[in-house]
Amino acid sequence: MKIRYQTFIPGENTRIIFIAAAIGLVAGVLNICFRTVVDLVNEIFLEGGRELLNIDRGGWNLLLLPLIPISGMILLIPLSLLFPGEVNGYGFTKFLRKVNLEGGYIRARTIVLKIVSTALTIGTGNSAGVEGPIAQIGGAMGSQAGQFFRVSGNRMKVYIAAGCAGGIAGMFNAPIAGVFFASEIVLLGTFEISSFAALVVASSISTVITRAYYGAYPAFFIPEYRLVNAYAEIPLYTIMAVIIGILAVFHIRIFYYIRDAYVRWDINPQLKPLTGALIIGIIGMAFPEVMGDRYDFVEHVLHGEGIAWIIFTLIFLKIFATAITLGSGGAGGVFAPALFIGAMIGSTFGSIANKILPTMTASPGAYATVGIGAFLAASTHAPMTAIFLLFEMTGNYLIIVPLMLTSIIGTLVARTFERDSIDTVDFSREGIDIHEGREVAVMKSLRVGAAMTEDVDYISERANLNQLFEIFRMAKRSFYFPVVDDSGRLTGIVSLQDIKALIHSEYRDRVGQLVGSICNRDVIFLTHDDTLYTAMKLFDVKGIEEIPVVDDPESKWVVGMLKRRNVIAAYNREVLNRGISEKAESISFTHG
Repeated sequence: MKIRYQTFIPGENTRIIFIAAAIGLVAGVLNICFRTVVDLVNEIFLEGGRELLNIDRGGWNLLLLPLIPISGMILLIPLSLLFPGEVNGYGFTKFLRKVNLEGGYIRARTIVLKIVSTALTIGTGNSAGVEGPIAQIGGAMGSQAGQFFRVSGNRMKVYIAAGCAGGIAGMFNAPIAGVFFASEIVLLGTFEISSFAALVVASSISTVITRAYYGAYPAFFIPEYRLVNAYAEIPLYTIMAVIIGILAVFHIRIFYYIRDAYVRWDINPQLKPLTGALIIGIIGMAFPEVMGDRYDFVEHVLHGEGIAWIIFTLIFLKIFATAITLGSGGAGGVFAPALFIGAMIGSTFGSIANKILPTMTASPGAYATVGIGAFLAASTHAPMTAIFLLFEMTGNYLIIVPLMLTSIIGTLVARTFERDSIDTVDFSREGIDIHEGREVAVMKSLRVGAAMTEDVDYISERANLNQLFEIFRMAKRSFYFPVVDDSGRLTGIVSLQDIKALIHSEYRDRVGQLVGSICNRDVIFLTHDDTLYTAMKLFDVKGIEEIPVVDDPESKWVVGMLKRRNVIAAYNREVLNRGISEKAESISFTHG
């Protein structure tokens, strides 16, 4: 009897799941390392510095507080000089560019740089968050996996997103929120079932790792939520959502206004973070709540504690402080500040509602809880991430209705006044719609003049039909012919479909007819400077294969024809050239 041995070769989807599980495992471990380093720096510098300088005693000692955030920025200078462009500022926008437009090749050193630079920024009291950096750390791990297995660009995005999901899930102990963060923000809402499965696996494994180390606790504890009177509170939550949407727009615009001001400021780049840290320290003398991520203070607010006017003031101080820290060159993210600001807005609104309708409204802490998710959704334009994050953190189904309402309305209001989220402003400034993906970005970078065919056969509108038939009979390259007037200007176009219609008509109907009488006068055209993206949209909308190219919309002199296949060939050529350049750069870096 013969025994057959069959080797198990996993299918492609199975392979993706196994790799995603490994990415989630490493993302969980990196999450623990990251949080440990941040806590260590915070203990040494912020807490130890306050004790060393006797700041808590008040008086003149309080004037020494700015030295603590400044010390973090001083320690950031060597990293900034060694790795220019990779350390300072809000790096998540650059990260999205690499993932969605540049093939997803992220260097391994990003992991170490983000851990150290973010720890030095937040651990010394500067205003930023750890969530953006942990997403980049997990994403860099995913990219390393993709590079190791030599996967395609689309598969690389899946592995990076899996790493991001693992990072966020482990940070918040919220696996579903991690999945939606990766799909909504990193993959921009475009994913397949196979990629979604990878996100779920990575997020779950990372959560298991961090729960085993820290326990099953969320980033901060939220009291039990309850809806006191739906008829009274749902309209109030709607009003709060509108306010949150407007303040989210204010947050985004202030963030980029201050960052742009720092870019224009003509001083040594290494001094800019020091000035930002000085300002944070000065603000921190009166309002220490703005320093660091201050999840502890958020917890107090969620439990209904805190002085109303201070909480209201902190809304704007935290917006300003975050813009100063990241705009001047500190490292970190905007996720944690958004949670802080949302809690302050909700608490302020809840305090007012509670005074007006004391028996029909919940405590200010309940509104602060909903405000966290709503402001996060409005500033990132990612409502699903915010909804599931708060649901997982509260574990209370009653919060879903007001949370969904405020998150969606807040996001819609924010989009009405500001098309971009806080992560995509730079792309719009460059004329790139990142939500359309890398393919569209490539098409928008190419011009019609580089892809058109200059050897054009055209026909006069005074030609008779016999001449037209002869031209089509001899045609080898094209079945679309521009029709021009006596001065050579484009007046119409005649196609193979027009010829077929003439062939099937009675002969007596064709006698004496000229091309000008049967051509299509409603002709579309392109110019040299139009993009191939514009051309491709016209091809799809009109259902045609060729479009005439003119030198100027006014003169309409025909200078070429653009064929659909020319557009595709130009796109493929550009993608190939970019891929070769990226590979050459990668090889150069590896051997350099």
